[in-house]
Amino acid sequence: MNIAEEYFQKQLSVAEFKHSYLEEKAKLDIEYQLEELKKDIQAFKPIEELIEKIENIEKYLMTV
Repeated sequence: MNIAEEYFQKQLSVAEFKHSYLEEKAKLDIEYQLEELKKDIQAFKPIEELIEKIENIEKYLMTV
């Protein structure tokens, strides 16, 4: 493990840092999924694929 990984692991043991990190990660994950959905809508993907992506985003939100 390099110095950066060790530092990151140490920071994750701090509750406030861990909470902030996970919150920001969730925001970025959702933003990415929504951007992918937007691209699929613009590309006229089949409705079934779009609904599946929406359901996947919903499932992700329930776990966050």
